[in-house]
Amino acid sequence: MAGFDDITKKAQDLLKSAKVQDVLQSEQAANISDKILGGVADAVNKATGGKHADKVEQARKAADERLGHHKD
Repeated sequence: MAGFDDITKKAQDLLKSAKVQDVLQSEQAANISDKILGGVADAVNKATGGKHADKVEQARKAADERLGHHKD
């Protein structure tokens, strides 16, 4: 497993780099995450007939806040 551990460490180091963090916090990343979260919320609402729309919206907002992008 030493090889896997090495790859994991390299991936973690890459994610911590300033350049990657800048990209992850960019407006483009925010737009992509908003689109994905919105699509998931829409799919859940469609699958449940909208019965839990308020809870779905709360979950979408919580996920958006966790990602660090606050576009409503």
